[in-house]
Amino acid sequence: MSLYQELKENYALSITQEEINKFVESLTTKQSEAYNDLGIQQTIFSCIDLTTLKQADSRASVKRFVEKVNQFSEDYPNYPNVGGTCVYPNFAPIVKETLKVDSVRRAVVAGGFPSSQTFIEIKAAEAKMAVRTGANEVDIVIPVGETLENTLEEMFIQVKAIKSIIEPIHLKVILETGVLESIDKIWYASIAAMLAGADFIKTSTGKETQGDMLSAAYVMCCAIKRYKQETNRMVGFKPAGGIRTAYDATMFYLLVDKILGNEWLNANYFRIGASSLANSSLSRMETLRTGQEREIKYF
Repeated sequence: MSLYQELKENYALSITQEEINKFVESLTTKQSEAYNDLGIQQTIFSCIDLTTLKQADSRASVKRFVEKVNQFSEDYPNYPNVGGTCVYPNFAPIVKETLKVDSVRRAVVAGGFPSSQTFIEIKAAEAKMAVRTGANEVDIVIPVGETLENTLEEMFIQVKAIKSIIEPIHLKVILETGVLESIDKIWYASIAAMLAGADFIKTSTGKETQGDMLSAAYVMCCAIKRYKQETNRMVGFKPAGGIRTAYDATMFYLLVDKILGNEWLNANYFRIGASSLANSSLSRMETLRTGQEREIKYF
């Protein structure tokens, strides 16, 4: 029996698109209220993985990027810092050397990011080197092509192999849901990744089309809930790609709150991967705190 068939028997999908649409519609009625709640906006900010994944990144630019995180609490003492930074693996030593804020995690993308199209030995070695040189979280991408063919074994083997090499470091597994597209594929990829040892499941690299991220998020959070019921292990959720405004991020906060509950609403189990969200989120917090419209470009 294939892994896909086994999961269909043991973790059968019962979600419909109609159910998702109704759920998302119900959240939109609460979005404005949550957007105007300073406490909620602070939680969102504290769960951001501040990201720089540009071709033009350099040792100097990454150091400047991290120094902004170091300086943040002095410049904005009323707010929590971001949840983590996320860079290419070769910059792991720079982040470790520069970052002075213990609560901020040092994440890297590895494993042949963003395509995942290379040898498993290289994926594992890259993840291992990143951890050895300073990363304390690793984000990898599943072999999307194999998953599109309903062949989950390859993904399971790769996730398990990389997790075993970097244990106990947290592993975030990116499903690239905009490419997977269907509810069915997103659900079974989520379950397989968690069974293989993923500590987080993540929507997108941001390098491909994101598709309907709210639908994908709904399916993934329901899968996390089901997995927790079966195994009693909590797995985190990370939406990423195209989340640029505090208003957009608020919907993902509400979705996690409604499906998974308050226990997930912290940086240990909820992250938002973004390069531009932090400025919007900071602007929103300052607007709510001061009562004056603010637009801040800090990061």
